[in-house]
Amino acid sequence: MEVPGLTHLHTGKVRDLYQNAAGELIMVASDRISAYDWVLPSEIPDKGRVLTQLSLWWFDQLSDLAADHVLSTELPPGAPADWAGRTLVCKSLRMVPVECVARGYLTGSGLVEYRDTRTVCGLALPEGLDDGSELPAPIFTPATKAAVGDHDENVSYEEIAHQVGAETAAQLRQLTLAVYARARDIARERGLILADTKFEFGFDGDALILADEVLTPDSSRYWPADQWQPGRPQPSFDKQYVRDWLTSPTSGWDRHGEQPPPALPQEVIERTRAKYIEAYERLTGLSWS
Repeated sequence: MEVPGLTHLHTGKVRDLYQNAAGELIMVASDRISAYDWVLPSEIPDKGRVLTQLSLWWFDQLSDLAADHVLSTELPPGAPADWAGRTLVCKSLRMVPVECVARGYLTGSGLVEYRDTRTVCGLALPEGLDDGSELPAPIFTPATKAAVGDHDENVSYEEIAHQVGAETAAQLRQLTLAVYARARDIARERGLILADTKFEFGFDGDALILADEVLTPDSSRYWPADQWQPGRPQPSFDKQYVRDWLTSPTSGWDRHGEQPPPALPQEVIERTRAKYIEAYERLTGLSWS
């Protein structure tokens, strides 16, 4: 979309990125949804607003631990009305090309690696863990950032240190685990388990700044604490309905093939929207309107 005074820089899986004349970045969270590294042809109404408002709430909870990139939530002059509630004006940072993942529980790609090698990103874990098991302590398991359509690749801490330097790698690990621990405790107070999450950081001068979205259902796995049961997949507050439908015989889609996913049924769209809103309301204690 063309907006007077803004230069379009990038369209990601969910966000569109612009720059204004002052060099500030304008991040617009769309209602697009991705799964298995595909952007789906269907959208989830209100999703972009939920992600933006939940990120802002979390930035406030974390402000004493990590500075963030948000300058303003005011709409740029001439921006479409639909951008309201889904737009952030942000500092332009020198981004670190690392997905900073913190895991407190074993699931997802970490579970796959653990079953093969008893490690996650090169970190040895004890025997006897299963899907959904709580780890002895949270771990930092970075990944290299991928282009749209490609897979992020889990890598060892040593590889990240080689890529960005030992001092920056140590900062990333410390901040990632500190922010995860704060968020895990806040979520727990609200009856949710924060199983894992990923952050992005960038430099503002010499200062490492928390950027992009933070602790949303797109970047984090939240489980209802009262339903947690290791040894099976956990119910979650994210796009699990989308993943389940895509991999069901009903969709007719082969996730390992080359064809893009089909459009989502209305029921899946509505149930997914409800889960995003429920996550927002349970975490913030606010009603979605």
